[in-house]
Amino acid sequence: MILGLICQMILLPLLAFFIASVSGLPPELKTGIIIIAASPGGATSNLITYLLRGNVALSISMTAVNSIMTLVSVPLIIYLGLQAFMGEGEVIRLPVLNTILNVFLVTVLPTSLGVFTKYRFPIVARKLEKPGRYILPSIYAVIFLIAMLGTRRGDPMMVSALYMKTAPYAFILNILGMLAGYGAAKWLRYGRKTQITLSVEVGIQNSALAITIASSALFLNEPMMAIPAVIYGFFTFFSAIAFGLIINRSSRINI
Repeated sequence: MILGLICQMILLPLLAFFIASVSGLPPELKTGIIIIAASPGGATSNLITYLLRGNVALSISMTAVNSIMTLVSVPLIIYLGLQAFMGEGEVIRLPVLNTILNVFLVTVLPTSLGVFTKYRFPIVARKLEKPGRYILPSIYAVIFLIAMLGTRRGDPMMVSALYMKTAPYAFILNILGMLAGYGAAKWLRYGRKTQITLSVEVGIQNSALAITIASSALFLNEPMMAIPAVIYGFFTFFSAIAFGLIINRSSRINI
């Protein structure tokens, strides 16, 4: 868990700052890339780990711990991103105390309620699992739709061009994150399950939270900063599945 958290909370933001610095994108989009790296993992990474037969307990534990640590890490990393890429006089102030409170409401509180419900009311939790499989993706779909509509204000051609220019860098961040998690686990000779888990946890960030931070009036209220997260959220599920299948296949070949 410590190895995964180091990769997720230190190495991934460093990669994001490097990618943003060399991207040549507008400052708002560079900051959007940083917001992705600052966001914790979410339910999607737990689901992918389960589908790939990784270490689900480790995945959920990392998500829970990381969600608590984001109370400090999210405001700090995003503040550094704003200072680095939004020039003086253009800096958008991040309300740190409000951000901590809102991150708590968006991440820590739901996670805690889920753990408490599973522990104290396991029958209720099992009954909620099936509808939850449909409700949660529906909520994510609504969030992405709202975010896309919000970022498409203005000239449609210009906005589409921004999406096209941003897509490669969002994809690179995703791939480098998964490679970082896989490489760290491989380097310390962890088994296939841990390799898959760290790849997914480091490579798949909570794009819904990143969109909320970028575009919501509670946080930055800058829809353009949500563009990288919108793009990121569309393909990461499939790229993580493909990456995990490659790990599984290579493990069988090595055996």
